[in-house]
Amino acid sequence: MDERVRVKVLLLFGDQAEIVADVPPEERTEPVRYAAAEIADAVGVPVEELAGKRLTAVVGADDRLSGWQLA
Repeated sequence: MDERVRVKVLLLFGDQAEIVADVPPEERTEPVRYAAAEIADAVGVPVEELAGKRLTAVVGADDRLSGWQLA
């Protein structure tokens, strides 16, 4: 079964959103980029409002995130 994790949109970089685990900064790994428009569509907010949002996502078999939801 896929695992749902808590993540945070750190910032927007062009058309990409930088995603990090929603844990204290000293515990985070490097940000991973995903298409900002895809995330915004999934959670129902404008792209420009994504930065700072806390979300949940499903970790797939390939460690890619999907199934974005507002936390």
